[in-house]
Amino acid sequence: MWGMGRGVKRGAVMATLAERYRQEVVSALTKRFHYRNTLEVPRVVKVVLNMGVGDALQNEKLLDSAVAELRVISGQQPVVTRARRSIASFKLRQGDKIGAMVTLRGARMYEFLERLFFLALPRVRDFRGVSPDSFDGRGNYTMGLREQLIFPEIEYDQVQKVRGLDLSIVTTAPTDEEARELLRLLGMPFRAAS
Repeated sequence: MWGMGRGVKRGAVMATLAERYRQEVVSALTKRFHYRNTLEVPRVVKVVLNMGVGDALQNEKLLDSAVAELRVISGQQPVVTRARRSIASFKLRQGDKIGAMVTLRGARMYEFLERLFFLALPRVRDFRGVSPDSFDGRGNYTMGLREQLIFPEIEYDQVQKVRGLDLSIVTTAPTDEEARELLRLLGMPFRAAS
């Protein structure tokens, strides 16, 4: 197995996800979809992580802990998101801090995807794969994670509240089929079709 480093001798070069994309995925996608140019081959553009913290209206420290957890997961400083409009039934005013988000690109994006595919997702209890149907029709994939504890960087003892996060993988693929094949070749563990 290439991505986990198991059985790799000290000093041996382990392929990263970005290298795997350039060496294996581009040629496999070109062969399958008959691209004429390597610039036509779909690629992952960015990964967006979003954590909603509705409880932050009552307790500001919950937002601080969510920002810290997102920083540890992504390796990048999150941006605090604010409410766009007031909603009286939720006691929400325009401009209230209600979440945090991070956009990953380049090397950090590939490093995060590698940890997600090979470390975090297999840690989910009763994991049988992610849904192959969560594409938006334009080649982008979105999924929700129920708890941040699946990431090995998060220390269980320091978590104030278990909360989920949304994850969007944006690709240049024009169709869902091409995006699904791109993510499958990168190592995303899709659930078998039933």
